[in-house]
Amino acid sequence: MSQMPAVPPIPTHATSDADVELLRTAPARYRQLAAELGKRIIGQDEVILDLFVALAVQGHVLMIGVPGLAKTLLVRSLAEILDLPFQRIQFTPDLMPSDITGAEIIEDTADGKRLFRFIQGPIFASLLLADEINRTPPKTQAALLEAMQERRVTVAGRSYDLPSPFFVLATQNPIEQEGTYTLPEAQLDRFMFNLRVDYPSYAEEVRILLETTADAVQPLQKVWTGEEMLALQRTVRQVPVPQSVAEFAVTLVQATRPNGVNAPDFIKRYVQWGAGPRASQYLALAGKAFAVLDGRFNVAKEDIQRASKLVLRHRLITNYRAEADNQTVDMIIDRLAQKIG
Repeated sequence: MSQMPAVPPIPTHATSDADVELLRTAPARYRQLAAELGKRIIGQDEVILDLFVALAVQGHVLMIGVPGLAKTLLVRSLAEILDLPFQRIQFTPDLMPSDITGAEIIEDTADGKRLFRFIQGPIFASLLLADEINRTPPKTQAALLEAMQERRVTVAGRSYDLPSPFFVLATQNPIEQEGTYTLPEAQLDRFMFNLRVDYPSYAEEVRILLETTADAVQPLQKVWTGEEMLALQRTVRQVPVPQSVAEFAVTLVQATRPNGVNAPDFIKRYVQWGAGPRASQYLALAGKAFAVLDGRFNVAKEDIQRASKLVLRHRLITNYRAEADNQTVDMIIDRLAQKIG
């Protein structure tokens, strides 16, 4: 059975008045957060929403886009608005696991003894930006991805818990492939979303030029706190998923598997490997967050469809026929969602 990342404990009692109030006010508070981000980030409204949805259920995100699209500025500004400790790691070919997790050093004490002391690495932050994660060797990638799953690191046989909340937002440059180390599918599966950051529109780029070349930096107000994000994660998970919606999500995921009985002909033709059970889990969680931010307390099929490309695009492996017929992963997912829906 697929295991989900460790999360804060979920209350077993009925939803309290405070939980209901938190869910009720979540749409307005999100709009406030988006407005604050809009002071520095021009456009990218859909990316901002998708990013917050992942954070609302403590999911990690892989952001793919060419340089210069303000991915780093977006994450840094988000950490400022959420009042979360932020760290950025620039991944390079010579980066070692201890450069991320930290290491033990020998320290002399006042009484002349020598003791080992653990020095925390940059991973001990609530919001971690892993910049160009595919530029570092697999052993360093594995150190980060293990921490994403277990929410702790192990150094010299001792385990250290990471702060809570803990989010990893990793970036990749889709253009340059020389000197890179492609993430294996098993490691990609640990990311909840794969976000595509696209170029701004003409009008947005004119605004970017005018506003970013002036001698002024917009201050940002804090909208959420770490404790409030933990509370949001717990309450979002209490939003019910109707049986019919759960069956729709599982049917959609199982239909991506070319050897499955529910796979359409175009899946059998173009897909080599489909998505695993974790995709169904993430579709449900994303659906809950989309519903809450839309002011609803139950998940609809439209929420699952809204999350389908975000969850599935890095979990489907296409074959040579798809490339020959110019069938992208997004096109296949859109076609599948339309057929299943």
